[in-house]
Amino acid sequence: MNWRKITFVVIALIVLLGGSAALSKLFISMKPEPKQGPAAEVKRYVSAKQVVYEDIVSGVTALGGVIAGNEVLLVAEAAGKIEAGAVSLKKGASFKKGQHLASIYKDEMELALKSKKSVFLKSLTNILPDLKIDFPDSYQAFQDFFNRIDLNKELPDMPAYDNEKLKVFLASQGILNDFYSIRQDEKRLERHSMYAPFNGTFTQVNHEVGAYVNTGGQIAKMIRTDMLELEVPVENGFSKWIKLGDRVKVITGQHKNLEGTVVRKAAFVDQNSQSRSVFVKVTPQPDVELLAGEFLSVEFPGYLIEGAMEIPRSAVFNTNTVFTVVDGYLQKQQINIIKVNTSTLIFDGLDEGTYVVQEALINVKERTPVEILKAQVSGNTPTKKNKDEKGS
Repeated sequence: MNWRKITFVVIALIVLLGGSAALSKLFISMKPEPKQGPAAEVKRYVSAKQVVYEDIVSGVTALGGVIAGNEVLLVAEAAGKIEAGAVSLKKGASFKKGQHLASIYKDEMELALKSKKSVFLKSLTNILPDLKIDFPDSYQAFQDFFNRIDLNKELPDMPAYDNEKLKVFLASQGILNDFYSIRQDEKRLERHSMYAPFNGTFTQVNHEVGAYVNTGGQIAKMIRTDMLELEVPVENGFSKWIKLGDRVKVITGQHKNLEGTVVRKAAFVDQNSQSRSVFVKVTPQPDVELLAGEFLSVEFPGYLIEGAMEIPRSAVFNTNTVFTVVDGYLQKQQINIIKVNTSTLIFDGLDEGTYVVQEALINVKERTPVEILKAQVSGNTPTKKNKDEKGS
């Protein structure tokens, strides 16, 4: 094929394509344009409530942990081997007030104390004849004192010695020194035996029976179980409503709830939670078991908030902003939040009669047309739907 034929074919293709494009534009221009109707206005339905302020009694409910009224360390006041008492020295073992918990080996000290008492009896025997002659008025008292001394028991009280000469005589014979030295050893011996200061249980045992402990060694940790408290962290803003002496209800989750009394309020705020601890004293009941470490709900008494309204928390955004319905359109307004509850909050700051939206709205903005799906009115104020229905 020579160049003339090629040129002819190319030109023919160009003419054909150009003609097709021209015909397409002609046909498109001849098609009538569709008529466009007015844009449809889409309305949203919202749940709203008319603002009516009234007095609201609102309480505070918070979760608190049960703690023991007393938590103390059982510390050895003498050195030696630990001997068994009337209670098992094991973690979790319970005891009653006054029960013998444990002893530190004391046989040698008991023998030494008896030896001292024997020497003291000998000294009294030596002075009794002199007392009978020189101090006949005091003789019988010291004779009775001598007779009451028992090597296996504590020394009885020393007879009175108001007479100055008698005092000098007793001191010169070493009677006073020996008496108070024995009393001191008796107090030391008492430290070898440990008794329960309250009804409680061991929460930690560091040294068991048979172990050697030094003076000041921590044998165990124990808590009181017949007097319990609840430590309830309360938001600092709410704690001002709680007063010492307030009666509260403790929800146990069992068949019976308990009553408690606010006994203390912490004078500081926890840095992490920004809460203030309120302590509630609870007296356990025989048919309700409370255990240290468990968590219970505490209902504090309600307090009066005058001229306020309550709405769901979900209706509030940007901290203190709500949607209101004005002339059929959404409008943002700010409120003054007085108290935040678990699912609601109490506020004021809006004009009475305003319709405030009671639900969370997504992907909406101001001036969005809305229709009130369900308008609620507080108190006895008649229900209103929207502006168009006011005059009907």
